[in-house]
Amino acid sequence: MEINLIRDTLFWCAVINIGLLIWWFLFFMLAHDWIYRMHSRWFSLSVERFDTVHYAGMALFKIGIFLFNLVPFIALSIAI
Repeated sequence: MEINLIRDTLFWCAVINIGLLIWWFLFFMLAHDWIYRMHSRWFSLSVERFDTVHYAGMALFKIGIFLFNLVPFIALSIAI
């Protein structure tokens, strides 16, 4: 497999994942009450706990994007 193909794939994976992260954040901020009501039917969570779970999930997802997409993309870009 060509290194350029791997680099381009990592770039587009990062773009798609960042788009998903932005969508998650905007959906969470704009429809917070609706999402909370929907999830509180299934789980007994306080609003503070619900916010904590979502922000921790977003942080973990962002770390994953950096670790698995952006760092390898930058390393391959420097190496080429």
